[in-house]
Amino acid sequence: MSDPNAAGGPIDDYDPLPMEDAPLHLVASHTLASDGPASAVAFRSGRIAAIDWMRGLVMLLMVVDHASLMWNPGRVAADSAYLRDPVTGAPLWTPGASLDWLQFTTRWITHLCAPTFLFLSGTSLAISLERRRGRGASSFELDRHLFIRALVLFACEGLISMMPGHDGLHLQVLFAIGASMLAMIPLRRLPASFLLALGLAWLAGSEFVLFRFFPIGNEATAVSRSLARLLFFVPGRSGSIFVQYPMTHWLGMMILGWAFGRFLLARPANENGRLDIEKLLLLSGLSSLLLWAFVRRNNGYGNMGLLRDDTTIVQWLHMSRYPPSLSFSMMELGLMALLLVVFLRHERRMSGPPREFNPLLVFGQTALFFYVVHFIVLGAGVAILRGESDPGGLSATWLATGAALVVLYPICLGYRALKRRFPRSALQYL
Repeated sequence: MSDPNAAGGPIDDYDPLPMEDAPLHLVASHTLASDGPASAVAFRSGRIAAIDWMRGLVMLLMVVDHASLMWNPGRVAADSAYLRDPVTGAPLWTPGASLDWLQFTTRWITHLCAPTFLFLSGTSLAISLERRRGRGASSFELDRHLFIRALVLFACEGLISMMPGHDGLHLQVLFAIGASMLAMIPLRRLPASFLLALGLAWLAGSEFVLFRFFPIGNEATAVSRSLARLLFFVPGRSGSIFVQYPMTHWLGMMILGWAFGRFLLARPANENGRLDIEKLLLLSGLSSLLLWAFVRRNNGYGNMGLLRDDTTIVQWLHMSRYPPSLSFSMMELGLMALLLVVFLRHERRMSGPPREFNPLLVFGQTALFFYVVHFIVLGAGVAILRGESDPGGLSATWLATGAALVVLYPICLGYRALKRRFPRSALQYL
């Protein structure tokens, strides 16, 4: 049931702090030196519930996309000028083709998932590793921890590819996160300002590199490509390996998330610190959406070859996700930033700690586990319930999504309790 245009998976299940460190709110801080040349940062010993809510929300959206993949034969999946049908070799998108607005909208709302996964992975990693360092972990131990976590993600990607419906090894968002983690082993030593500049340059410049060496329409866009090209630059298939998330184009999002994590650590754990964070996110979100509008209006560089055919809203929103264009990245990261502002303000105004059994909180705190298990739940539903005479559709997609979430909630609740009971076990990696 794999698809070259599925929503992807979760951010790596890095909690800002280990699970035993309830309560889930910011408390007092103390000062620690950063890993790299950056100056001293203020370190907080508490969770940021807004981050959990945000990743919980995108987990829900991810289920919608994967349920649509399994239950919706009319599903729109044409957000790439590079990807081709793995069987016929025909482009997935032909300029001038029509897009059903309801199918497109169902697909479009799930675009938020992968950029949020990568960005918040970087944020949570920056906070998590700083805390480990504060407990006395050496730089080598931090690097080793990142390396092991990346291997776990690669293993999970392989496990999912072994499930029924897959015709080979599919390297999706877990691969992009794991590969980006490996890249962050040396990059994490850079100051936050360098990371910010590098992340922005990476997002803006990846299209130049791609078009310079692998322009659309040449032999590099054929169904069969060298594996190195696929892993790093151009999505596509090589034998039994299908890469839809080449690492190069997604790394910039993790770098930006890491820089944001450093910013969080540097803020005082009080009302003013919270307001600083919200102001930064609001400014960043609005600026990103303005840049998106400029790039889409210009209808040239920054769109990865997926240009507007006309001025309808569907065409404005129909952007390249594989690989992610600058316009796609700016819109999704901008929307994520604005949603984080909403969540942060809600958390700041709460009179007490967040409710422990809030589904968004539960799913956000068990993201990687949720990701692996939701494939099993959706796949089992297809095997048991869908007959040959029932092709499904959008209504079936939403019913399957609701049913899957009902099943997943108690499972994730139990897993969270187990992880809290054994915080130093191998469960810390899942």
